[in-house]
Amino acid sequence: MLRVGMLTSGGDCQALNATMRGVAKSLYKSDKEVEITGFLNGYRGLMYEEYRVMKPSDFSGILTTGGTMLGTSRQPFKLMREPDENGMDKVEAMKSTYKKLKLDCLVVLGGNGSQKTANLLSEEGLNVIGLPKTIDNDLYGTDMTFGFQSAVDIATNAIDCIHTTAASHSRVFIVEVMGHKVGWLTLYAGLAGGADIILIPEIPYDIKKIADAIKLREAEGKRFTILAVAEGAISKEDAALSKKELKKKRLKNADRYPSISYEIGDILSQETGVEVRVTVPGHTQRGGAPNPYDRALATRLGAHGAELILNRQYGRLVVLKGTEVTDISLSESAGKLKYVDPESSLVNEARLVGISFGDK
Repeated sequence: MLRVGMLTSGGDCQALNATMRGVAKSLYKSDKEVEITGFLNGYRGLMYEEYRVMKPSDFSGILTTGGTMLGTSRQPFKLMREPDENGMDKVEAMKSTYKKLKLDCLVVLGGNGSQKTANLLSEEGLNVIGLPKTIDNDLYGTDMTFGFQSAVDIATNAIDCIHTTAASHSRVFIVEVMGHKVGWLTLYAGLAGGADIILIPEIPYDIKKIADAIKLREAEGKRFTILAVAEGAISKEDAALSKKELKKKRLKNADRYPSISYEIGDILSQETGVEVRVTVPGHTQRGGAPNPYDRALATRLGAHGAELILNRQYGRLVVLKGTEVTDISLSESAGKLKYVDPESSLVNEARLVGISFGDK
């Protein structure tokens, strides 16, 4: 009997179910007798022995279903070594559950923080396989994560819908896209949606440069401007502050500005005299069915993960390199983020078509 545990950790996204399906179908098609245990609500299920033994039928009809049938939760990596409210050692509890169920392998579907914990468990002696999930596409070591392209579709659609009302009312519209630390989602959605200005965390902005870009469009007879703004966008002034100083400033502004987009909108109204509106698609970007690209990618990633399990190649993260699915060590990715390079060809090409990043 090959016993495999499976959990989904961190924020939900499209294609979690599709990826689990890819793993399960590939394992069931092997010549081994397989038992898959699904842990409920991420690492919490592994800690507190909350699980259910899955059946092959559980993995049927879920290719197009968003969310995760196992549920998920956020368990910050920095707190993994701290006891819970009852004094329980979380890492030892997870190891105990793994051994109690006589698992041969644990499959972790998650992003950066989740894979750091996966690497920790691997270093503690458990057999672990990681699968790269996040709408942010910021997991180091893979060119693409499942969930990203589906989120791009939704964010792009939001920008598309804003185009008509922005043109009708001759307004400046800000569409706030998810992404606290990296700007991949905002950059791709901004490009695909025809945004005039894109603001991402990796390129601190100058509000006066943004105002100049809006005024230039007006001078050219263009009646509206659309900004795609990452929720983690930051001004050059704020980027120069220490973490403590920045936190203090944001707490001070929290009542006035729900997010950075509202602050940018308020200042731009004063700088340009133009009416500015803010749209926040929010968690819709995580929801709904995965698009065809993510369904295909999820199936491929899941199948490769199953192959690693059958070959007993553990401590690996399944990744996409170019068009090929392969794998790297969990330790190679753990603790690192994949940022947008401000000097990359992608950013340069966006500048060539006239998109401003608010920095020059």
